[in-house]
Amino acid sequence: MSPRPSLVPALLSAVLFAYSLSGCSTPDTTEEEPEAAIPVAVAPVTLGPIAAAYRGTTSIEAPAEATVVAKLSGVIQTLLVEEGQSVQAGTVLARLDDERLRLEAQRARSRHAQLAAEFERNKKVYRQRLISSEIYDRSRFELEGAKAALELAELSLREAQIRAPIDGVISARHVKLGNTVLVNEPLFRITDLGHLEAALHVPERAIHKLSVGQAASLSVDAWPEQGFSGQVRRISPVVDPATGTVKVTLGLDNPQHRLLPGMFGRLQVQYDYRDQAVLIPKDAVLIEDAQASVFVVRDGQAWRKPILLGYSNGLHYEVTSGLEAGQQVVTTGRASLKDGVAVEIVDDEA
Repeated sequence: MSPRPSLVPALLSAVLFAYSLSGCSTPDTTEEEPEAAIPVAVAPVTLGPIAAAYRGTTSIEAPAEATVVAKLSGVIQTLLVEEGQSVQAGTVLARLDDERLRLEAQRARSRHAQLAAEFERNKKVYRQRLISSEIYDRSRFELEGAKAALELAELSLREAQIRAPIDGVISARHVKLGNTVLVNEPLFRITDLGHLEAALHVPERAIHKLSVGQAASLSVDAWPEQGFSGQVRRISPVVDPATGTVKVTLGLDNPQHRLLPGMFGRLQVQYDYRDQAVLIPKDAVLIEDAQASVFVVRDGQAWRKPILLGYSNGLHYEVTSGLEAGQQVVTTGRASLKDGVAVEIVDDEA
């Protein structure tokens, strides 16, 4: 026998009431927890020196370099120098076989002495009007010819000794003992390592920053822990139409001869210097749409701040507006930050 219809609504109401009571007793688990602080590394804004410099790469050249050639044909009888040896202008580098030249010089010397004696006799006789002017003039001309022949013979004898035309270092030897050489054949190359140069090709828009006498510095891979100094020596008065650049030549100091022609180096020419600049690490700077900014940490929160940048070097930027010394800027963890977010400062080396 089924229950009476009038009892069904009453039962449903009782069940719903009991369910609502049980739901009210369940604890609320939807309450939001506070966001965790974002770990960041920071660096202080400091005051310090910074230099503005034009930087570029270059190869080192030797402006004073000479190829020593043979002025006479002959056989190399003596070699007196080797590659790497320092020499001075006038140093004898090698000698040719000069036996024939010495004999020719001796013959020219004897001929000159003979004609000189004849001329002296003729001169005395001519003063006494005992010989004609034609005889006197002929003896004088013969003496002058013998003098020139003697000088040529002595010059050839001297040229049999191969001498250094400049101070420097023997950078190449092209001959061996006993070789037969011809006139104008290269024998040695001498390079002055004490005075080297390097060229920078500077865009014309930057040439106004450079002037003769400005200090320069150079680094090379061969001596990574040593810097080399120099200065701007020459600035070309024309712009290369093909590249739009101006050639700037720098002189380099090389007292220990550690720099060598052909080495590749990195140059920088300092054109301005500031002693008390506001400095921040390069890692702290964000640049978006040509606007530079940093995140400044204040009271445990990060705040984005626009800044204006000045000079830069390998590690730091100069800040000309927007920051003061003593503030802290975020260097690591910037990508996760937004204005007002809580941050936890951690050691950057951790």
